[in-house]
Amino acid sequence: QVQLVESGGGLVQAGGSLRLSCAASGSIFLINTMGWYRQAPGKQRELVAAISRGGSTNYGDSVKGRFTISRDNAKNTVALQMNSLKPEDTAVYYCNIEGVRRSYWGQGTQVTVSS
Repeated sequence: QVQLVESGGGLVQAGGSLRLSCAASGSIFLINTMGWYRQAPGKQRELVAAISRGGSTNYGDSVKGRFTISRDNAKNTVALQMNSLKPEDTAVYYCNIEGVRRSYWGQGTQVTVSS
């Protein structure tokens, strides 16, 4: 059993910052890619940022230059630093990890950016 525990969501004004964290625990042999996705009401879930085990990163176009993803392989954690937040960043943010045989999702954390 693998569990992902997310934290750090909340309400912030436009231009502000938030930091999301996700900790993976349980029967994890190896974690490949770790990432964050988001889903706004009425929209499809989309990739926000992903990071490989070796540290290569990939960002969604709308967050490039504002968000930074990082991970700690020893602790099985991944973080997302979100700066210069915009109202359109409002969504439920989900942590995702790719294990050897399948991927796992967190329960989601709400991020709300007020204008």
